Parts: sequence; structure tokens; C-alpha cells
Amino acid sequence: MKPLLHELRLALVALQFLTRVPIPAWVGYRDEWLQACVRYFPLVGTLVGGLGALALGATAMLWPWPVAVLLSMVATLVLTGAFHEDGLADTFDALGGVVAREKALEIMKDSRVGTYGAVALMATLALKALLLTALGAASAGMALIVAHTLSRTLPVLLIRTLPYAGDRQWAKAKPLATSVRGVAVLVALAWAALVVAGAGAAGCFEWMALAAAVLAIAAVFALMHRWLRLRLGGFTGDTLGAAQQLAEVAVYLALLAVVQARA
Repeated sequence: MKPLLHELRLALVALQFLTRVPIPAWVGYRDEWLQACVRYFPLVGTLVGGLGALALGATAMLWPWPVAVLLSMVATLVLTGAFHEDGLADTFDALGGVVAREKALEIMKDSRVGTYGAVALMATLALKALLLTALGAASAGMALIVAHTLSRTLPVLLIRTLPYAGDRQWAKAKPLATSVRGVAVLVALAWAALVVAGAGAAGCFEWMALAAAVLAIAAVFALMHRWLRLRLGGFTGDTLGAAQQLAEVAVYLALLAVVQARA
């Protein structure tokens, strides 16, 4: 029973870390739990995507489809506190221009949003809205669940395969997992695979579309890994958020490409 209770604690810590959902006081907190809870990032993604899908279905009964899509996006933004979007903006502000590694890390600490960050954020949000609108009522809900789940495997993989490149004191001030064990990666990937298998078994997407989504995740991982290794020598909290956002868009793109090709 104790191991199960510990895993539940880790899942709730992951939920608290990635969203604004309050967790019960009995859960408690230890620094080492932050490293271990990374295995449940994709599970939190499933919950976020599921809420987005519910919001999408509910609002589509009251307003036109494009409005429902935007409202579902607002629901996920409120749930997460725009946590990943903030990382996306900071990452592109820091790495969009040609600056030294130290200067890039300094820019990431600046709370102000610059031109590169604003453009990246607007383009990403616009793409999400357009892609979900194009996927339509029959597919968009499950697309949200699949994309939010798969995209949150990227931070897990990057933490596992890259060193932490930021300021250690900064990481202590703003808690961040800086390492992850291999077993945690396997748990994260297993959950993501389960969600993908469920989407395929339910007939929401053809297997070809889901395979394309997985390949899109692999492509974003490869590109982000190379970019961060060359520019920073590793990852930071902001770059993990950027990776999730780019991977989410990549999944929508992959799903829509196959859906349209098969139409």
C-alpha cells in the first residue's frame, strides 16, 4: 500500500508543478519528489487535454466552432497558468538572436517579453487555433488529449539526455527537476503509449495518423536536443516549456496532415 501511496503523491506533485490545481495538504513535499514526479508529466498532460476536450465539447453547443476552439484553449491556459507558454516566449527571446550563452541565460531570467518571444507566442497560439478548427468536431477533442500527453514526454526526454545548463541557485529559487532516472522515462513513455493506443482502439484516429504524431514528437525532440546542446550546452526550465509547446503544435500538424490526406 505504501508504494502506491507514494506514487499517488508523486502524481499529485506533478499536477501541482505543471498546473494551478491545488492538492491536499496531506500530500506534503520533499525536494527529491520533484525529480521523481517527472514520470507523471504525460499523465498531467492527459488531464489538461481532457479538460480542454470537455470545454471544447461544452462550448461548441453554445457558440460557433472557432469560438469553441478558442475557449477550450483559454481553459487549458487558465488550468496551467500559461506555464509552458511563458517558457516558449523566454526561450525565443533568449535564443532567437545571436547572443552568447551567458547572455541568453540572463535574458531568460528577464520577466519582460521581447520581439522574438512575442512573435513565437502569437504564432504558436494562432497555429493551435487554426489546426484545431481544421480538425473539426469529430477529431479535435481527442487531438487535444493526444497532443497534450505526447508533448509532455519531451521535457522528460530532454532532462534525461541533456545536462542542466542554467544557474543552480536559480533552479533552487524556482524548483525544477534537473535529472531523471531511466525508470521514470519508461513510465512516462508507457503512459503516452497507452493514450495513443486508446485513441487508436477507440477509432478516433487511424493508426497512420497516430504514427505520424509519434514521428512528429521524435522530430521535435531531435531538433530541440541539437539546438539546446549547441546554444546552451543543456536545458533550462524555460526550454522545457518551449519544447512542450512546439511538440504540441507538431502533433496537431501531423494529425491534420494525415486526416486531410485520407479524406
